[in-house]
Amino acid sequence: MKKSISMLLAASMVGTMLAGCGASAPSSSAATSSEASTSTAAAPESVTLKLATWDNTSNNVVTDAVAAFEAANPNIKVEIIDIPSADYTTKLSVMLNGGSDLDAFYIKDGDTAKSLVEKGQLADMSSYIAADSINLADYNGLAENFSFDGKQYALPARTDFYVMYYNKDIFDAAGVAYPSNDWTWADFEETAKKLTSGEGANKIYGAAFHTWQACIQNWGVQDGKHTIMDYDTGYDFFKPYYEMALRMQDEGTVQDYGTLKTGNIHYSGPFAQGTVGMMPMGTWFMSVMIQKVKDGESNVNWGIATLPHAEGVEAGYTVGSMTPLAINAASAKQDAAWELVKFITGEEGAASYAKNGAIPGRSNADSIAEIAKMEGMPEDAAEALTVKNISLDRPITDKVGEVNQMLGEEHSLIMLGEISVDEGLAEMAERAAEIVG
Repeated sequence: MKKSISMLLAASMVGTMLAGCGASAPSSSAATSSEASTSTAAAPESVTLKLATWDNTSNNVVTDAVAAFEAANPNIKVEIIDIPSADYTTKLSVMLNGGSDLDAFYIKDGDTAKSLVEKGQLADMSSYIAADSINLADYNGLAENFSFDGKQYALPARTDFYVMYYNKDIFDAAGVAYPSNDWTWADFEETAKKLTSGEGANKIYGAAFHTWQACIQNWGVQDGKHTIMDYDTGYDFFKPYYEMALRMQDEGTVQDYGTLKTGNIHYSGPFAQGTVGMMPMGTWFMSVMIQKVKDGESNVNWGIATLPHAEGVEAGYTVGSMTPLAINAASAKQDAAWELVKFITGEEGAASYAKNGAIPGRSNADSIAEIAKMEGMPEDAAEALTVKNISLDRPITDKVGEVNQMLGEEHSLIMLGEISVDEGLAEMAERAAEIVG
């Protein structure tokens, strides 16, 4: 049950990620769809593909990768279907279940891949991969997460992990040194106190935790010793971080959960507006901040540091996930869709992603260096992005989606003060056991 991705992104060596994967027999419809297609078939002329993604308007990553693909494949056009992040997984499911003419799509929650295979909604790419001599080792161990019963159903387009974003001007005003790449969660909590100032509309919060349960629970799996499926422990590994978050909420060094939740405040809002000193968030936020500053929507002088770690845990341990790209098993244009998937998850797509500040699935020292030197990136970004271990926030296994949803429900109750931390953790463990059976 315990799976973690290990990746050393030092300047002198290629990153390595290791993760386990589940196994499940594909449905007959998915297998038939794949067997009917071969990578040797030429893509028809003037094909238009439909590609689903989310929050595309907030950054240029997918748009630029698609533009590069279209330039290299003038006979194939791509219509990007942009869906709001909060609605993406649900709307994608509706589209797939309803027989949409969608051809390819990003899987927002990688842990849902197995259920999509079981529903027969992912095309098997194995024959394409073999015919085009794709080396799955180039994906640093990530591709294996989407191999079921010996068949490959998706390829990693990008990977993301949590870092600490910080506002340099707020640190400077408080006379506090910027975060190092080797600091603890205790250091983070103490620093937040020093950065907090003002009142009311003029208040500066030392830090921010977004409302996602991942922004508390992830720190409990950061050391790679546990996953969110380890309910037999009573989820005691979450406890220190809930206690920390509640202390900070009571002390006013972070904005309270209830206000953020009822206000439906986007995770990017407070930081981009310059009202918080620090915020743990995924590396996907780098391109968002770069674009906001470029467009004049934010004037924050920001930096990034490696995520804080627990006492006794080596620096450079963090939590992350991956974003795979798949082909709809019901698509009538699978040959052309494969060309799109191959490009975006290949070297050309990786280069396009890196130039936009996104870490590609083929991540290595070169891509990290490319990201670090791009316009708008803070100084010393390469060092902050050079991590030693990335634990999966959600392992790819049975029932993980249901367990994760349940953890979110109990998370809200704890953060709203409706139940104690101990009561909430006990409820999590009991409900997880019932879900898993």
